[in-house]
Amino acid sequence: MRFNITDAVKHLIIINVVMFIGTVALGDGKLFYSLFSMFFPTNDLFQPWQVVTHMFMHGSPTHLLFNMFALWMFGTPVEQRLGTKKFLFVYFSAGFGALLFQLGYYYIDYLSAMQSIADLSLSKELLHEIMNIDATSGDYIKSEILYQKMIPLLNDANFTTDISGDNFKVLFDLNVLNRSTMVGASGCIMGLLAAFGMMNPNAELMMIFLPIPIKAKYFIPGIILLDVISAITGTSFFSPSNTAYMAHVGGAVIGFLIMWYWKKNDMNKFRWN
Repeated sequence: MRFNITDAVKHLIIINVVMFIGTVALGDGKLFYSLFSMFFPTNDLFQPWQVVTHMFMHGSPTHLLFNMFALWMFGTPVEQRLGTKKFLFVYFSAGFGALLFQLGYYYIDYLSAMQSIADLSLSKELLHEIMNIDATSGDYIKSEILYQKMIPLLNDANFTTDISGDNFKVLFDLNVLNRSTMVGASGCIMGLLAAFGMMNPNAELMMIFLPIPIKAKYFIPGIILLDVISAITGTSFFSPSNTAYMAHVGGAVIGFLIMWYWKKNDMNKFRWN
């Protein structure tokens, strides 16, 4: 089999690899994550450029390898068919769509949590400080660390209302949400996967862990459905448990909508083939 790769796909892979090398080589593995990962907007580390840079960040060599393999496999035929400009439009539009879907999903949890602690009457400043407490120990956020660091803040603010039980759990959940990050090109690639499926509905695809050929018109909706179920239930099927499932869904939906529009208008200037 001849190894073909188109220009935009090649350069995207190079950028992703360079960013990963920078991530592991500089700042004890933390500098690039703090600068270029996508943080929840209430986090002190959030910066506007992260809406783009997070698409080029990856959490591990395996994460990078699988995404770049998928980018080559599906991105190359899509770019060959659409051309570079339209390919990049689909790629980044899917990435932004993935971000909006995942942030929207997080924001629903955020609003629900804020409503739950409304009776505490915490000031915006105090709540912001609590949400931005670093309570991490290794790879985990510890409730006991959050509590220990939260007490001096409450005392300084002369806050005397008892915070325990359910109220503390909500504050802990808000801290976890606030410190959540998004990294990876998965949303972009899901958009390409949807585009590939629209162009090649009868192409047979297989998962590494399920080597059974399935036509793209069934395979791709099935993958999206599993991501929706995972987002709702927290049950992981083929992805790590910390996967941003709604980002996958968002990327695929945007990729599908773009291709549907171009296909619908295939007799005018918006034609896709």
